[in-house]
Amino acid sequence: MKPKKILIKNAHIVNEGVTFNGDILIEGEYIKEVSDSISAKSSDVHVIDAEGKYLLPGAIDDQVHFREPGLTEKATIETESKAAIAGGITSFIEMPNTNPQTTTIEKLEEKFEIAAKTSSANYSFMFGGTNDNLEEILKVDSKNVAGLKLFLGSSTGNMLVDDTKVLEKIFKSTKLLISVHCEDEATIKKNFQEHLDKFGEDIPVKYHPIIRSEEACYLSSSQAIKLAEKTGARLHVFHLSTGKETSLFSNKIPLKDKKITAEVCIHHLWFSDEDYDKKGTFIKWNPAVKTGKDREKLWEALLDDRIDVIATDHAPHTIEEKKNVYTKAPSGGPLVQHALPAMLEMHHKGKISIEKIVEKMCHNPAILFQVEKRGYIKEGYFADLVLVDLNNPWTVKKENILYKCGWSPFEGTTFKSRITHTFVNGNLVYQNSKFNDVKAAKRLTFDRS
Repeated sequence: MKPKKILIKNAHIVNEGVTFNGDILIEGEYIKEVSDSISAKSSDVHVIDAEGKYLLPGAIDDQVHFREPGLTEKATIETESKAAIAGGITSFIEMPNTNPQTTTIEKLEEKFEIAAKTSSANYSFMFGGTNDNLEEILKVDSKNVAGLKLFLGSSTGNMLVDDTKVLEKIFKSTKLLISVHCEDEATIKKNFQEHLDKFGEDIPVKYHPIIRSEEACYLSSSQAIKLAEKTGARLHVFHLSTGKETSLFSNKIPLKDKKITAEVCIHHLWFSDEDYDKKGTFIKWNPAVKTGKDREKLWEALLDDRIDVIATDHAPHTIEEKKNVYTKAPSGGPLVQHALPAMLEMHHKGKISIEKIVEKMCHNPAILFQVEKRGYIKEGYFADLVLVDLNNPWTVKKENILYKCGWSPFEGTTFKSRITHTFVNGNLVYQNSKFNDVKAAKRLTFDRS
C-alpha cells in the first residue's frame, strides 16, 4: 500500500535555474513542502535518503509516437510509457499518425481511453489536421487537448496537408497551439527521384540528409512562420535539424510571450552525418540527421534560447523494418528511455548545465503548452519527480532496452548517469530498475482561457 507521505531528504534539488541542497515532502499527489530540512513527524512517512543524488522535475516530452492503435507490433502506450518512466519522462504528448489517424474527436477520445487504462506516464494527445477536417478541429477543447499537429512534409502515416488555402484557413480559424513538421514535399520528391535514378532502391543511407535537405527544411519552416505571422496563429515548429533554420527564431522575449517557438530533438543534438556509415538506417529520421556544423548551430540556438524545448520524437519501428534497404526502411527510432541520460552525458562533457537541461526538458514544455501544475518542483504542484545518480555508469544493451521494438540507436553507449527513482503524481513508480505496480498516471490538463 502506498504510504500517505514520502519525504525525500538530502537531495541536490534542481529547479528554476538553481541547484540547492534540501528536502521535499510529498503528500498524496502533490508536493507539500520544499525546504532546507524537513523532519518526519509521524510514522506514516516513508523516508528516501537521496544523499549525493539530483532531484529533477519529471521531464515532459512534447513529441512521441507510441503507435497505438493500429501499429502495435512496433509499440504500445503501455510499453513505451514504461520506457519513458525508466528514462525520467513523467508526461508525454503523443502524435496523431496512428491507424486509424487521430483526426476525429471520436478517435481522439478512444486514445485517451487506452491511455487511461494502460499508461504509466501522464498523457495527452495531439489532434491531427488534414486537408478536409477543419470542422472537427474546431470542436477540440483546448483545455483538455495538447494542440493540433500538421504534417507539412509527408512522414509516417500520410497526413500531409498540402492545400495552401486549407492551411491558411486552419491557421486563421483555430486558437489551438499548432505544431508542425516542416519539410517541403516538392523538394524532397525531386531529390529522391534523382537518387533513385542513380542508385536504384538501395540508395546509400548517407544520402538521406541530401534527399531530405537543408533547403527542404528551411523552405517549409520559413513558409509556416510567415503564415503564422500573417494570421496570428500560435506556432510551434517541431524537430529543427539545420543550422539555417535557427535564424528564423528569436530569444528577444520570454517564452511565455512567444507566438512562434521551436524544438530540437535528442538525435539531432547527438548524431551527425558522420554516423550513417556505422549506424545506417537505425539513425534514419525525418527530418534527417545532418552535418556536424548543423549540430553545432542547433546547440548554439538551444543554449541562447532561440530553441525552446528538447524532445525525443520517439518513433519506434521493428528491427526487421529498419534493416530494409533505404527506400523501404521507415524513418524514426525509439528514444524516451535514453533521452535524459543522453543529455546528462552532454552535461558531463561540459556542453550544457544540468539547470539548462531541466529548463528545456521540464520547465519550458510546461510553459509552452500551458500544462497545469507540472514541470517544476514547487509546493502545490503534482509530485512528478526524478532522482538521478550522476555517477553510476551503465551501458545500453539489448537486455536492458525496454522498448517493444527491442533496439536503440544508443546500443553500446555507456552513460555515466542513471535514473534511480521516478515519481508520478506522488507515487513511486520506478525504483532501481524495477517498476512498482501502481496506477498513477493522469490525463494532462492545460491552463488556457
